[in-house]
Amino acid sequence: MRRRGMAAIGIACSVALVLSACGSDDEEGGGGGGGGGGGGGTRAEGPVKVGILTALSGPGATAAQGAIRGAEARFASYDGECSDVEIELVEADDTSNPQGALAGAQKLVQQDEVFALINVSAFFYGASQWLTTQGSDVPVIGGAWDGAQEWEATDDNLFTSGFVPNYDVVYSGAGEFLAEQGATKVAGVGLSSPSSQAGLEAGMASVDAAGLERGYVNDSVPFGSTDVGPLVLGILESGDDAVYTTINFDTGLALVAGLRQGGWDGTFISPTGYGADILQSEPAVAIGQGVIFSNAFTPVEAETEATEALRTALQENTDNESGIPGFYESQGWFGADLFLHGLEEAGCDADQASFISTMQQDEDWDANGLYPRPIPQTTTEYDEQCSFYVTLEGDGFVPLNDGEPFCGTPVE
Repeated sequence: MRRRGMAAIGIACSVALVLSACGSDDEEGGGGGGGGGGGGGTRAEGPVKVGILTALSGPGATAAQGAIRGAEARFASYDGECSDVEIELVEADDTSNPQGALAGAQKLVQQDEVFALINVSAFFYGASQWLTTQGSDVPVIGGAWDGAQEWEATDDNLFTSGFVPNYDVVYSGAGEFLAEQGATKVAGVGLSSPSSQAGLEAGMASVDAAGLERGYVNDSVPFGSTDVGPLVLGILESGDDAVYTTINFDTGLALVAGLRQGGWDGTFISPTGYGADILQSEPAVAIGQGVIFSNAFTPVEAETEATEALRTALQENTDNESGIPGFYESQGWFGADLFLHGLEEAGCDADQASFISTMQQDEDWDANGLYPRPIPQTTTEYDEQCSFYVTLEGDGFVPLNDGEPFCGTPVE
């Protein structure tokens, strides 16, 4: 069995969930002429253009704006050995669909001639094939949560800023954590997308492995739906005392509200929602009390050196007063940080070819300690899966497990 792990539940269930954009891995990447920005020789003088692909329009635009803020904050706060390199962030819109992601990637590579591309698009699978063929001269950095199979390769120009999920491997962590919370019968709720369904089944298989009982399961919830009446009824009738989800948090919040109105008082696990956004909504804070959120990186409430640097940078360079990154802000931050790491490793004046060849061998990046362990670019097979868990109490998040990651290993 292939082993990929540490892809924390928050990523393994992923925000392909957040926008539920993970279409089939079989979708074509599309055509397009011309190659990338040229990979030979010494990098030209002047600003280094770094593209960022995310949703600037369409249903995903509001949340995805955080990706730009996160990347800008990381670049603005950088004080490393390549500080003298001027970086220009160039934006491209995926228009909240895979065709738009392809067009945006082609714009960045062919028109803007970026040195590297940061992907924070749930629709990246529409551009991944083109970027690894016609655009293969350009380093591409981002989270592997869109479902594109190209992230699984270790010899191309894609470099992941988060662990690559593999839904065929079941890890013990989710079931063991639920058992520690006192769960005995677990409901599962997922979106009607392949990645959400696969993530849900992997989570429920972990529930089975922990000796817990499966309850009501529904993996066909439309993205963005708040019509949760049938879900609430199914969970209440099943007598479930815990709910494991791979849904976007808007739907999850509606589900929590419906369950509470029905008198339910169990354990609710959400892979999305941690961040400043929920804290800015008094109704959301009121409804979300006691909800447990999983997170791939150390929550800022742990107050480590790494999290304090992240919090301070967001407070000083964005309108995020709390300094708690939402999902997209964190993805923008991680993409920018991995780019800076690659630049330092390859040399501040490295060309694209040197950057790519150096990063293909890299095993050291851990986002300056935000991840519990380094994310290797040399493999997508891992022996452990870890998540941090926080619960919403009052007007803030409280880390569980003493702020340490909760890890699980593969189960047969």
